[in-house]
Amino acid sequence: MIDVNELTKRYGSKTAVDQLSFTVRPGQVTGFLGPNGAGKTTTLRMILGLDAPTSGAATVSGVPFGTHPRGLRHVGALLDATQVHGGRSASAHLSALARSNGIPLRRVDEVLQEVGLAEVASRRIGGFSLGMKQRLGIATALLGDPPVLMFDEPINGMDPEGVFWMRRLFRQLAAEGRTVFLSSHLMSEMENTADQLVVIGRGRLIAAESVRDFAARSGCRSVVVGSPQADALAAVLTAAGAAVELQDSTGTAKLAVTGLPAERIGALAFENQIVLNELTTLTASLEEAFMQLTADSVEYLAGHPR
Repeated sequence: MIDVNELTKRYGSKTAVDQLSFTVRPGQVTGFLGPNGAGKTTTLRMILGLDAPTSGAATVSGVPFGTHPRGLRHVGALLDATQVHGGRSASAHLSALARSNGIPLRRVDEVLQEVGLAEVASRRIGGFSLGMKQRLGIATALLGDPPVLMFDEPINGMDPEGVFWMRRLFRQLAAEGRTVFLSSHLMSEMENTADQLVVIGRGRLIAAESVRDFAARSGCRSVVVGSPQADALAAVLTAAGAAVELQDSTGTAKLAVTGLPAERIGALAFENQIVLNELTTLTASLEEAFMQLTADSVEYLAGHPR
């Protein structure tokens, strides 16, 4: 388990993390989201003791990470896959870490096999692609078979097969009862991978809840309506104050309706003797919810496209 309590980090006059508190529990994948500059990496570094907080505290399994004598046995982390000695082979890199953490050397071959790098174990890391370095970073995190795992943007540079493999790996690790905490800017991956979310903006907590609950908070709900009398239905719904958009003009047309709940749409169709083939309420996507709820926390806001 990871506990963050009133964590604050200031660099001169700039506050990178501001009285941040949350808990990451075992047995689930927790996503860490926030706009660029929100303080995600700084928070991860403070949890690992790489940066000292200005105030507050972060603990792993009840104690500061720095008090664990064999760090990789307690927490496996990937913060920057490129920060590794390019002149070493993958096997030599992992073997050095295993020796310094009291980990059996057989684990080196095991994790290289698990991440798909067994065939390039003797190659120098400097010749690896970014995706291969990400896999090596994950192998490093898994080396000590730790109960807590942290990953900062692990999907960067991965091909589709690698993304699919990584998604299954994170869920498998959580299913084994481990604490899995990962940041990513790819909303689609969080939607497919995470169970819980911690969302921050300008260093402050915005939300700590399930993916479903976070998406529902945006209030951006729409209703998909199918009807062979789509034109007549659109006129009725528009007159009732709804916004209506035609989704499919072939066969049975579908309308995307906002501004009216499904119950009211069904009642209006019944009152006007309009046949419905579909009536489905959709919640906002994770990306839509994220964009809406972090709009005031974006540090570098691009202009509107021409």
